[in-house]
Amino acid sequence: MYAPLPVADRRARDRSPSPALFGLGASSRDQMAEVLERTLTQLAAVWPLAIAVQMLACAVPLLVGIAGPHTGPLHALFPSIGLHAAILAVLSVAIASTLRLGASRGWRAYRRNRIVMPCVAAIAAVLVSLLWQIAHLPADPSHLASVVALAGAFVVTAAAVQPLRAATFGFGVGAVAMVAILSGIGLPFGVAILALGCLGIVTERFARIDHQLDLDRAEQAREGRLAVRMIAEFEAHGAGWFWEADRQGRLTYLSAKVAGELGIADDVIGRPLIELFRMDSDAPGTERTLAFHIASRTSFADYSVCAAADASCERWWSISGRPVVDELGRFQGFIGSGSDLTEKRKSEAEITRLALFDGLTGLANRQRMRLSLDKTLAQNTGPYRATSLFLMDLDRFKAVNDTLGHQAGDALLQQVAQRLQRGIADAGLVGRLGGDEFQVVLPGIDNREMLAALAREVIASLSEPYFISGTSVTIGCSIGIAIAPDDGATSETLVRNADLALYAAKADGRGVHRFYSDSMLTGARTRKLLEDDLRTAVATGAFHLCYQPVVSTKTTRIVGYEALIRWDHPTRGLVSPADFIPVAEECGLIESIGEWVLRTACNEAARWPGNVRVAVNVSPIQFANPVLPALVTSALAQSGIAPGRLELEITEGVFLDETTSSEQMFKALKGVGVRLALDDFGTGYSSLGYLRNAPFDKIKIDQSFVKGAAEAGNRNAAIIKAIVTLADTLGMETTAEGVEIQDEIDLVRELGCSHIQGYVYGRPVRADEALRQLGVEDGVATASGFKVSRAPRTKMLRSARILIDGVRGDVRIRDISTSGAMLDGLTIDGNPDGVEMQIELIEDQMTPARVRWARGGKAGIEFHEAFSLERLNQGYASRIRRTG
Repeated sequence: MYAPLPVADRRARDRSPSPALFGLGASSRDQMAEVLERTLTQLAAVWPLAIAVQMLACAVPLLVGIAGPHTGPLHALFPSIGLHAAILAVLSVAIASTLRLGASRGWRAYRRNRIVMPCVAAIAAVLVSLLWQIAHLPADPSHLASVVALAGAFVVTAAAVQPLRAATFGFGVGAVAMVAILSGIGLPFGVAILALGCLGIVTERFARIDHQLDLDRAEQAREGRLAVRMIAEFEAHGAGWFWEADRQGRLTYLSAKVAGELGIADDVIGRPLIELFRMDSDAPGTERTLAFHIASRTSFADYSVCAAADASCERWWSISGRPVVDELGRFQGFIGSGSDLTEKRKSEAEITRLALFDGLTGLANRQRMRLSLDKTLAQNTGPYRATSLFLMDLDRFKAVNDTLGHQAGDALLQQVAQRLQRGIADAGLVGRLGGDEFQVVLPGIDNREMLAALAREVIASLSEPYFISGTSVTIGCSIGIAIAPDDGATSETLVRNADLALYAAKADGRGVHRFYSDSMLTGARTRKLLEDDLRTAVATGAFHLCYQPVVSTKTTRIVGYEALIRWDHPTRGLVSPADFIPVAEECGLIESIGEWVLRTACNEAARWPGNVRVAVNVSPIQFANPVLPALVTSALAQSGIAPGRLELEITEGVFLDETTSSEQMFKALKGVGVRLALDDFGTGYSSLGYLRNAPFDKIKIDQSFVKGAAEAGNRNAAIIKAIVTLADTLGMETTAEGVEIQDEIDLVRELGCSHIQGYVYGRPVRADEALRQLGVEDGVATASGFKVSRAPRTKMLRSARILIDGVRGDVRIRDISTSGAMLDGLTIDGNPDGVEMQIELIEDQMTPARVRWARGGKAGIEFHEAFSLERLNQGYASRIRRTG
């Protein structure tokens, strides 16, 4: 028993949706209700027959009572039988009316005992009436007709209710017959009732079994209908489908949608499976065909197939199947399923495209280029084919990104890709590795002249102007070339060597191509070792600073020093900054080194007099760091020197990326109060715009313009004069770097330079020595070294004849230049300065000269006119040919 739900809860339960999908999970109560509805429908159909039998049973005693004698037991029972007949008639009509009403309106509207209870009550009344008749049954056999008729009516009714009507009917007839027999032989009524009860129990047990079987059949039928409905739903709206084939592999079933897509919806049954589908032979795991599995009666799974009649294979499916055997193990055919692979293959193709192609340019990406290079190098069949590799990098591309924006940079890369593909054409595979780096694989080409010509064509093509958003843009390109197998037999080695060649191309000025050579790898390994040692030096503090004086041309006093970093390596010795500073910039150590130099220079300059400045070089990488002003401020505060005593020397490299940030950096540094100097002016990407926009206090003239400026006919002096004039106009100081000869001091002073820096006033010294220099004669610098500039000399050792005052002799020439020579074996009595002489530099040709100095058997002579060393080489070669 269960407690009924409250009305509100029952209504809420009735309104709530069923948790079962498509009838799955239906309760046993619903199944029993379904069986009961079907049973009541059967009862409504046979109930008129039951009424007819009951009416006949009532009519028999009535007719006997009317026609027969009015005395005897049967006549005595007539009133009770008539009463029972009347009650039974009323009940039968009531049951009939109820059943008809339920059948017409639907049983589910009367589930809550509106039909079941009246029917059960009516049937129980019929049974009670029958038992009452049996209980009052006399021994007169003539009255058995009435009892048999009533029992027959009950049996018909019960048979209509129970599923197994034949069994119920048999038990019912047997019960009636036994009652009649037992009554006829005069056994006690209780025994008859007991026998009837036993038969009733047996009947009830069989009825329960029949009822359970009916429930099971109802469940199986429901599940069958559910399965059919779900399969139909899956086939109609899902991606899957089903198929079935007979023993010969001919289709006996195929989902309608697949048959429609194959174009054989009306002619699919009986067609061989292998004639409708064609396998994808490139798919993994398809070594065996569909025909093999059909013939060998073996299972297969996830085979990719398309329509055999579709040459383009626009539609793809995945198909699986297994053999079917009966209970005796006999093969019956195949059953299987499939699913649509079209969208999946499209997605996979798109994923593959994204994985192997560059999304911006459409070129092959890094992964595909690596796979292609591996495959090309791994070919070991057929004749030998060399493979060349171009590694390319765009020059000045970053400036385009910074000035025009990344969208313009992307558009530029797309145009570069188009030009590259046109230039390479079918000769090789072009790919983009990322950023502005490209790669070209050229199979079958190893001719260096052909590769060089192709590289020049590519560089020229990519260097032509581009038009981006209405703006003309010009960039360049550098190319490194490596050839397999000489430069590497594997893709890793070949790419590495091409990268080394690209590095060399950039170092040689960009816009050129370079072939790989073994010296490049040696240099790279040397740089790697130097980088490792440099990291150790930074960690252990192995650097020190030296200071080179900067002297005023007006007072010859030391007004400042330039701080120069020095690295005394434990095994290499003194390493030049020109060697390790570029490495520090490449490996990211320059900022930490630069900070150390700045702080150390300020701390050591704090010991000098307050009017002496200290200059510190700033790398372009340091200049691009927004924290530089804060770092300078911290160094000044820590050392305590005035901001005006610190001079930051900046090279023209900081102007390669002229942006708003550069202008802000200049303003920030000037806001701190330090001085700014433009270092190595004229050697890089010189532009007067630098001087117009940047607030420099000084221009440092590079030593390449100073060297040789004092020599006759040299044009460097004019260049120095132009720079000085420009600086004076802009209110800037000028420093001539690299002054080594004393006559150059007078020259740069006459040209208007305000300061001199070079070996002529001493080599760089440690901070303590600089402090001592500042204390000598109030910081006045003393010049040293050669007094007069001279042309570069060529070392040699050869004999020559001379003529002095008509006296001939032989000497040996130790070195020679266009202006003079140094002789060995010449001795002159008295003052040798100005002695005239002639020397036979070329056979049978005497060259006039004068002696400038002579001591210890050596003498220096000066030619009256500049001598061409090419004449000397030609004359020596002629003499060799004659003597040979």
